[in-house]
Amino acid sequence: EAGLDETHISFTKGCYPGQEPIARLHHRGKVNRRLRVLEVDPDALSITAESLRRAVEADRAAGVRPLLAVATVGSTSTTAVDPVRAMGGLCREHGVWLHVDAAYAGVATVCPELRWLNDGLELADSYATNPHKWLLTNFDCDAFWVADPDALVGALTVLPEFLRNAATESGQVIDYRDWQIPLGRRFRALKLWAVLRWYGAEGLRTHIRTHVALAREFAGWVRADPRFELVTEPTLSLVCFRLTAGDEPTEALLNAVNDSGEAYLSHTRVDDRFTLRLAIGATPTTRAHVQSAWTLLTRLTTRP
Repeated sequence: EAGLDETHISFTKGCYPGQEPIARLHHRGKVNRRLRVLEVDPDALSITAESLRRAVEADRAAGVRPLLAVATVGSTSTTAVDPVRAMGGLCREHGVWLHVDAAYAGVATVCPELRWLNDGLELADSYATNPHKWLLTNFDCDAFWVADPDALVGALTVLPEFLRNAATESGQVIDYRDWQIPLGRRFRALKLWAVLRWYGAEGLRTHIRTHVALAREFAGWVRADPRFELVTEPTLSLVCFRLTAGDEPTEALLNAVNDSGEAYLSHTRVDDRFTLRLAIGATPTTRAHVQSAWTLLTRLTTRP
């Protein structure tokens, strides 16, 4: 059981035809009948707990055992936040593993006022967030947590004779070769430790709060200009907006901005409408950069 249209593409990619992913959720036809795309709230673009319930009950009625549900906290497209608590209750009820993907947004909970993002997290079976996306840490660095390590280790353990050792077998050390696909493991935690030591909790909070405030200010500029409209209300530091004139002018504006070399935006589609995305998250970004991007957008929009 997995996801929705807003779920990260990596979860769908693991079920593509011709592949043999670890979970073995492969399929042979054009339609993957082992992957359920769930309904989303049309306004919030987050999953609805009722759609998860219907999917689980339909699977069970068909004699199919649901295995995994993926909740997204801060979707890639629009920063949508799924109802983790409601999903967690359903998953506990039906014995479904709940994974929470908070790759981008999870680090924002360093700020007390943003810890609502963690609501229901105690019901999750696994959780991941990426400090390299918004917490001043160089690529790559993922913080991964699992409620029951034995489930993960049991699935990935390999123990040829040459890997046996007294320290592992006695439980004195954690052998991380059994927590991932490769046997080797880079010391990613060191660079995260350095960031935590250098900036401290307050430094990290200032970083996050500054970007959230800049996104809200940019959203205010969009609201005040009749040529533009917000597509979704910004949750954190991503602003989704478009021209009221429609898809073609909006796409043309994106190309003009990126061709200028002065700023770079990305796009998505929301309700099949072409949408611009301004992502604020780089270490040196200041209000001057955001103001410059808005000035560029308005200047290019006024061109014939």
